[in-house]
Amino acid sequence: MSAVDGQWHRLDAKSIPAAGAVVAAPALATLLVMVFAGAGTTPVLITFLIGLGTALLVAGAATYQWVFYRYRITEERFEQQLGGLFRNHRSLARDRIRTVDLTAAPHERLFALTTVKISTGAQGTEATIRLQSIRRSAAEALRRDMTLGGSTVEESPDEGVLSRLEPKWLGYSALTVSLMLVVWGAIGSAVGSFDQLLRKWGVFDALGGAVASLGIVAFALVVAAIALVVGVIGAFLLSLEMWWGFQLTREPGTLRVKRGLLTTRSLSLEERRLRGVELCEPLPLRLAGGAKLAAVATGLQEQKQDNKQPDSKVLLPPAPRDEARRVAAAVLRDQPFDIALTPHPRAALRRRIGWALLCALAVAVVVAVLAVPGWIPTTFAAALVVLALLAGLSFAVDAHRALGHAMDDRYLMARNGSALRRTVALQRENIIGWRISRTVFQRRSDLMTVGATTAAGSSLYRIYDVRTGDGLALADEAVPGLLTPFLERVAVE
Repeated sequence: MSAVDGQWHRLDAKSIPAAGAVVAAPALATLLVMVFAGAGTTPVLITFLIGLGTALLVAGAATYQWVFYRYRITEERFEQQLGGLFRNHRSLARDRIRTVDLTAAPHERLFALTTVKISTGAQGTEATIRLQSIRRSAAEALRRDMTLGGSTVEESPDEGVLSRLEPKWLGYSALTVSLMLVVWGAIGSAVGSFDQLLRKWGVFDALGGAVASLGIVAFALVVAAIALVVGVIGAFLLSLEMWWGFQLTREPGTLRVKRGLLTTRSLSLEERRLRGVELCEPLPLRLAGGAKLAAVATGLQEQKQDNKQPDSKVLLPPAPRDEARRVAAAVLRDQPFDIALTPHPRAALRRRIGWALLCALAVAVVVAVLAVPGWIPTTFAAALVVLALLAGLSFAVDAHRALGHAMDDRYLMARNGSALRRTVALQRENIIGWRISRTVFQRRSDLMTVGATTAAGSSLYRIYDVRTGDGLALADEAVPGLLTPFLERVAVE
């Protein structure tokens, strides 16, 4: 069934009870916590009435949206109407649509509903239309009709599944620091929310007794070890929810990523929007031999507002590095990561060693402030300074070894980073400009940073601390004629 019929459609009526359920569930959990904490009858009754009233208000808002919301798809445009007294009409040209994202939260899956987000990739709310809770079959039909932008695409022989999740990959996701930060943040928020319950159970008194018996240094080490273990376990559970059922497939002219355990998600990206790929290797993941793969494409908006979910540009979750390279070759129908990278001069290493020494000096100042009044032992303070110095120098050497760039007939390659190493393969034909910068210290070392600008991904991909002559020659060769008016040729006798 095609969604392009030119008729006005409503949202599904089941969106009304689904909206009420998403409010009723946490309200019920709050009531159970209050009962276990021994709250009185009056607070429990007030909380129940507040939850019931909130659920009714949300259901009322969902009813209003169901009554007054309409959408339709024609051959040229996607249109929506919303409002009773004040009517709002929005329209997107179908040939400007870049991505179609399908999301089904647990309460929507319970009612066989799906939320569809259609985006042109531009900034601002006017570039996105969201259909909240429509039938799953209607959402799939809409996705199929919208992702090709109304164009006809011939089938290719390599269509099908490019990669699917293997359960052992979840071990790589457990090493993702960003997920650990989410876990630690959630624990901190929970401690603040259930402060009274924890006091009643004597948790804070027990912690005070542990500090007195172990000492502050030993207690800090024990807490750090527990936090690390909890962070790894929590990151594993989050990655299980995010990536379970992951599958990357190629459909006619489209790459599709499906994933999710409790909340299922589906993102479709037109291949003609693809401008390259980026291999991401955070340090813990890199030490375990893993990597992530992301798309460099037009129309993909960064999802910085939701740290619990990966960016929409991710093509492969944390997986073995060889798998990431294989998927990159399958997506691009080429293997750019086989190109040998040119290392950068030793002057770049000296710059990074200087930064490491400055960071170690800052740590020494902070530690001295704590050690002079006797708040921490002098031996422990000295050990922290030495550890900071050794860690900084190690990162400096590793960051210099990571620096590299290369170019072949199709791709410009650039690699940098230690804590987060990134290797980007950018199609040369999609480079639209150059941004060249030189700090005072770079000029003294005859270095520069060359950035390739493109209308995709993060818009700017830098080659850090390359020798001045090499950087200018690379930019001139990558896009012939673009820098010619700004270059001065020097004859060498």
